[in-house]
Parts: sequence; C-alpha cells; structure tokens
Amino acid sequence: MFNSVATSQENQPKSLNASDPADFKAIYDATMTLLYKVSYRIVNDEEAAEDLVHDSYIKANEKGLVFPSINDATYWLIRVVKNASLNYVKRKGREKKALQKVLYEEKRTMPSGETDLLRAETANKAKEALAKLPENLRQVLILREYCDMNYKEIGNSLGITEGNVKVRVFRAREQLAKLIGEDDVYLS
Repeated sequence: MFNSVATSQENQPKSLNASDPADFKAIYDATMTLLYKVSYRIVNDEEAAEDLVHDSYIKANEKGLVFPSINDATYWLIRVVKNASLNYVKRKGREKKALQKVLYEEKRTMPSGETDLLRAETANKAKEALAKLPENLRQVLILREYCDMNYKEIGNSLGITEGNVKVRVFRAREQLAKLIGEDDVYLS
C-alpha cells in the first residue's frame, strides 16, 4: 500500500522552475490559451488580455517560482491573471468616470446681479401667490414643499386621509401655477 520514498519520488512529476527557460516554455505552452481566454472574458479587449497574461508570466519568471506540477502553475497563473484583469477593468472604469467628469462637468458660473434680482422677484411672487391660496391648500403645500413631509405624515398631522392630501397638493400646485403665471417665473 505504501511505496518506499525512492519509488514515490520516481512517480512524482518533476517540479517546474519558472526562471528555467525549458520549464518556462513548458508552462507557457500549457497555459497560454487558457489564460488568454480567462483574461479576455474579463477585459473584453484582445491587446489588454494578451498584455495581462504576459505580465503574469513575467511575474512568475522574475520571482523564480517553482511549481510542483503544471496544474499548480496553471492555478497560480489563473489567479494572477484573473486579479490583474479585474484590476484593469476597475482602473479603466475609474479613468472613464474621471474623463466623463472633466468633459461633461457643469460649468460653474458666478451668479450675476441680474440673476439674484430675478430669484428674489420669483421668491416674492411665490410668497404672494401662496398667501392667496385657501388655508387648507396652503397648509398641505407648505408641509409638503417646505417641511419635506410625505403624504402619510401630512395626513396624520392634519387628520385627513393620504388620498385627500394628494388631491389638495395637486390642486394647490395648479392654483399656484395660475396665480404666478409660469412664463413670469425665473427658475434656476
């Protein structure tokens, strides 16, 4: 059942040294296609996948790793290629977001005196129109827009149903639009 030490060593495959040219070629030939497929599926770019695979071989070679078998070399290289590919995708995503931000970022401008005046006039018109609303509509709209309460909270505080709150908010907004006149309002 148990073999002698000499017999078990003879049956064991020879270990592979990644810094030895012959062993490196054996590892390369056995794993290149598989590693390329793994990387390509993650990065979806032929050149990047090839570069990432070659970088993993370089790491193994420079570190002078010794693998007990070709399977161990394959598993280690798959893990390295997978991680490198995932990092590549993350980095490209961050670069894309940064580029989007730079290219499409809203241009910040300093408000002019005219803009400030228009805003102040709009706020005054809104206050005047709000004062002209009936009390039941004004209360609901103030709670919704200025207190950021949801319909259920408004209904509980006023002792009315949630559906009634929705109707009152809709009617209040309609009447405000008529009182203010949508063309005369400056929104920014």
